[in-house]
Amino acid sequence: MSVWQQLFTRRMLICVFTGFASGLPLFLLFNLVPAWLRSEQVDLKTIGLFALIQFPYTWKFIWSPFLDRYVLPILGRRRGWMLLTQIGLLAVIAALGGFSPQTDMTAIVLFCTLLAFLSATQDIALDAYRRELLSDAELGLGNAIHVNAYRIAGLVPGSLSLILADHMAWDWVFIITALFMLPGIAMTLMVSEPHRASPPKTLREAVVEPFHEFITRKGWNSALLVLAFLLFYKLGDSMCTALATPFYLDMGFTKTDIGLIAKNAGLWPSIIGGMLGGLWMVKIGINRALWLFGVVQVVSIFGFAWLASHGPFTEIGVAERTQLAIVIGLEALGVGLGTVAFVAFIARTTHPAYTATQFALFTSLMAIPRTFANAATGWLVESMGWTMFFMLCVLLAIPGMVLLLKVAPWGEEQKN
Repeated sequence: MSVWQQLFTRRMLICVFTGFASGLPLFLLFNLVPAWLRSEQVDLKTIGLFALIQFPYTWKFIWSPFLDRYVLPILGRRRGWMLLTQIGLLAVIAALGGFSPQTDMTAIVLFCTLLAFLSATQDIALDAYRRELLSDAELGLGNAIHVNAYRIAGLVPGSLSLILADHMAWDWVFIITALFMLPGIAMTLMVSEPHRASPPKTLREAVVEPFHEFITRKGWNSALLVLAFLLFYKLGDSMCTALATPFYLDMGFTKTDIGLIAKNAGLWPSIIGGMLGGLWMVKIGINRALWLFGVVQVVSIFGFAWLASHGPFTEIGVAERTQLAIVIGLEALGVGLGTVAFVAFIARTTHPAYTATQFALFTSLMAIPRTFANAATGWLVESMGWTMFFMLCVLLAIPGMVLLLKVAPWGEEQKN
């Protein structure tokens, strides 16, 4: 089957819907809720604290064994949890706009926390379903489509809903946004259950066996190398972009420059990079993709160092805006390529019997650098300046590349 034939299949279409359903609630929390609160005169400190609702996404592996062990009485092990969380998300999103930020902040916090919990739980079920649906050969392309649909979903709360908010009340904006969960619900009802492995027989087995299986699969050394790789592969890239907007402002660009250029030069190269990455992975395999796309990630960090060495700019003209577009576009391309290969590697590393737990654990590890290492970036920039900070990010990207020698050798495609 050719690459294009693989692209236009029912399984790849399903990945479009899983990505869209997964991305919508997350971007609603990141884009729409802060805009809503700010438009209702909530102070920035309070809005900033809403970042704490990312907690369920980082710790979802704690309750993922329940989704491996327990099968709901409708639709099966994966689809039952998918449907339950999707209906819950639709209801919570629709209800959220009915509260007033001036008088109901406690209720808004509780509903946003519930929304994040349901969203993270939906991700557990969707990731497990997708892993069991796709063959090893389809993982690269399927995960690329999922990641891109995930990003495109961000255009609903991040763009369409904000436009609607200029023309109608916020309660209607949230109700309309909630209706975009319906395609995911329809997909869940129409697809079939994969049934690639039997569920664990006890909760203890669901909790212990995923870790035991992973460790004993190739031994402690191999397991530790994989875990180290998950921590380090995107560390430099993640730290590099943690303070991207303050960096652009320090270089002399206006908020309008950043908004217009980042939307156009950032979103589309990321989506194009993800799709090209998925198509290439069909031909070259996940291992070689990790090598090649990892190099692009590292090169994109040099773009930031290059811009920092030229700035701050006293005047912003066409040339300076072009430089900003190049840097943002290259970084977005690197993220698009690197992420699809990385997620495909994570999917391949999971065992079909414990997909939900292992996938949740690995993606949580993937989020640790973003959560903890990025917290130190402000202090590092203050200490060494932007140019040297970005060169440090390049150095921090190297260990992940070196670990590829062990976890994803160039000349072989491992089946885990």
